[in-house]
Amino acid sequence: MTTPVTKLLLRTALLLGSVLPAPVRAAEDTLAIANMTFRTGPYAAAGTPLMDGQRDYMLMLNERDGGINGIKLNYDECETGFSVDKATECYDKAKASSLVTQPWSPAITLELLPKASADKVPVLAPGYGFSAISDGKHFPWAFNPPVSYWDGASMMLKGISGDDLDSLRGKKVVLLHLDGPYGEEPIPLLQAYADSFDFTLLPVPVAAKEMQSQSSQWAKIKSEKPDFVLLWGWGAMNGGALAEAVKSGLAMDRLVGIWWSANDDDLKLVGEAAKGYRALSWNLPALDAEVIKDIRKYVVDAGKSQTPLEALDKVFYQRGVLISMLSAEAIKVAQEHFDKRLINGEQMRWGLENLKLDSDRLAALGMAGMIGPFATSCASHAGNGSAWLLQWDGAKFVRASHPLTADREMIAPLVDQQAGKFAAAHTPWPLNDACKN
Repeated sequence: MTTPVTKLLLRTALLLGSVLPAPVRAAEDTLAIANMTFRTGPYAAAGTPLMDGQRDYMLMLNERDGGINGIKLNYDECETGFSVDKATECYDKAKASSLVTQPWSPAITLELLPKASADKVPVLAPGYGFSAISDGKHFPWAFNPPVSYWDGASMMLKGISGDDLDSLRGKKVVLLHLDGPYGEEPIPLLQAYADSFDFTLLPVPVAAKEMQSQSSQWAKIKSEKPDFVLLWGWGAMNGGALAEAVKSGLAMDRLVGIWWSANDDDLKLVGEAAKGYRALSWNLPALDAEVIKDIRKYVVDAGKSQTPLEALDKVFYQRGVLISMLSAEAIKVAQEHFDKRLINGEQMRWGLENLKLDSDRLAALGMAGMIGPFATSCASHAGNGSAWLLQWDGAKFVRASHPLTADREMIAPLVDQQAGKFAAAHTPWPLNDACKN
């Protein structure tokens, strides 16, 4: 019988990292997966549900399946608080054993790309990081499936225009963005769209110290009278933007966020007043998905997780589940291809480059409807996946669009340019000349 004290000790151990029981198996008997977490610091409200979802999926595989093909998963968290320096320490600590590194912030991703490429450690940055790492020729060791930030920017414009970009001609679009690498990432692509389709793009940055109080930014937005406001927010910035949008009188369906601005907890702070707000998301919340039922059965109801039951249907928690699925599926693909249960980092890299998540595979994983089908390849390390617009109905997010896809013709030149620029700045840089873009 599990006592309250035992539960408390177990939850404390989970917060510290590993999902394996106390008697640690020999290193050669486990598959190590390290994750750089941010359960503390200014973005903890976003980091906690994402990390809970990642950890619970890995623990569920251990509890339900005994790991992957009989090998237990040793999933460890290293807390960074979103600090580049702490993340570098975490990377150096785990690089010798972990099959993959998960850096999270774009700044950390940019810092670790040269290190990880030299060390031959795959970088997994699902839906975030430097968009050009989707180019497998220039970035053989980095992956950002199922979609990149530039994919997201393209999809957001399709969403607000009703798939008719010509309808944006003569209009004004504000980009309210966090001031830093993350927030600046979409600007070159959005400006290329503005030039091509003759609309005005007005970037409005928000400094980290201004995230919760954006009065000056929204005074500017109100004076500009834009047709749409794209919210490229993160953490506390989202709640601040939503509150100011309501105060400014902006029609909420004119405010459209990127997928990191689709956190249920941010919207619940505003509640009914945010009704109509839309955000792009590459995952759909699905409480009745089989994988969520199994996580509840084997992990949450079993008292092996600190995740509240009511969090299981949230967008960010389920996104965390899907992110861990990508690592697990890459392991399975590599195990089968190399006929080895204990794979190494180079074999993991091959697995990440050969993910094929079609409808049948997603259904077999209990994830039907949670994410669109996609496949990675040597040339595409993002996989050219899809996303949906979600809309806040006053209490929860609901699906509000068909699956949206990015315009590859608009994005490809920017990928080529920025990937080449990064490689030239970090010579000698490892290229995979076998990839044909």
